[in-house]
Amino acid sequence: MSDTDSFIDEVTEEIRRDRLYGYLRRYGWIAIVAVLSVVGGAAWNEYRKATETAAAQALGDALLATDSPAALAQVSSADPEAQALVDFVRAAALAEDGERADAAALLREVSTRDGIAQVYRDLAGFKALILEAPDLAPETRIAQLERYAQPGGPFRGLALEQQALAQIEAGDRVAAAETLRRVMEDAATTPGLRQRASQMMVALGEDPAGL
Repeated sequence: MSDTDSFIDEVTEEIRRDRLYGYLRRYGWIAIVAVLSVVGGAAWNEYRKATETAAAQALGDALLATDSPAALAQVSSADPEAQALVDFVRAAALAEDGERADAAALLREVSTRDGIAQVYRDLAGFKALILEAPDLAPETRIAQLERYAQPGGPFRGLALEQQALAQIEAGDRVAAAETLRRVMEDAATTPGLRQRASQMMVALGEDPAGL
């Protein structure tokens, strides 16, 4: 919103208030009760929205001000989902600094929190598993990825791709090709992921078009 729009809104609001006060004087205490209820509720909603906007802007500024894991650890939010986003950024910074174990541990903790959407918990758990992957046997990765590879899951395609990579690592090229076919057949698969799956199938000697 431009400054002009904001000024017009403020003037309009003042006019509305003047009219309300006139009505109050004219209609007495009954109108006072009714109008104060409406104005009070509207004022509270505006205050709440302004407070939330200011908090979001402050949080965004704090995140943009640094990429240091130590500094990011000092950034916090009273909103559980906003705090989860802060911790995603912090985990990424830790991973970039080579602190994979610490990043995975932070994400594991996020994945168990109450008060945040399931998709955030699933994302945290999935990202933690990807960070832990180099230290896990292929069979273990395949098993742990299964929960994210269920039909309709938001990370199904990515989980299947990771399972295929683990199957290739385990020497099971047939299973990997079948997993990649599942990626190709899923209507929810993104174009980029579909292309990667197709390229992997070609590398395995399979025909991506032979679905």
